[in-house]
Amino acid sequence: MPDSHELDPQECERLLRAGVVGRVALSTPEGPHIIPVNYAVVDDTIVIRTSSYSVLGTHGRDAMLAFEVDHIDHDRQVGWSVVARGRGWAEVDPGELARIREGCQSRPWAAGNRNLHLRIRWESLTGRTLGQDWTRDNESPVRRTLSGI
Repeated sequence: MPDSHELDPQECERLLRAGVVGRVALSTPEGPHIIPVNYAVVDDTIVIRTSSYSVLGTHGRDAMLAFEVDHIDHDRQVGWSVVARGRGWAEVDPGELARIREGCQSRPWAAGNRNLHLRIRWESLTGRTLGQDWTRDNESPVRRTLSGI
């Protein structure tokens, strides 16, 4: 059985900032939903562009959300997972929106109008590695270039 170890908060944040695609978990009147999204990290928040009429845009505002990013190498049985938990809100401040647009290289992959910027400020950030051979060198197939925000 592969070993599992907790990651410290700094390593969790580093992996979160390097990612591109994750999943948001939220509760709705119809039950729980898990939605795959691409994202960016701005300051100490996760930023997701969505539409205001989507499940995330409708139920993610002013709600407690969980966000997960991970990478698993099935053949080698190694990987990691990071979970951020916090309250989501729709960013409406024009100055903040301009700063986000200037600094974020991430664009929504999904088609359609994605003009709602949902932000999640994490209140907790936890993570785990899986496998004995896990290292920073094999952690992820994606490397995000961080800008100055």
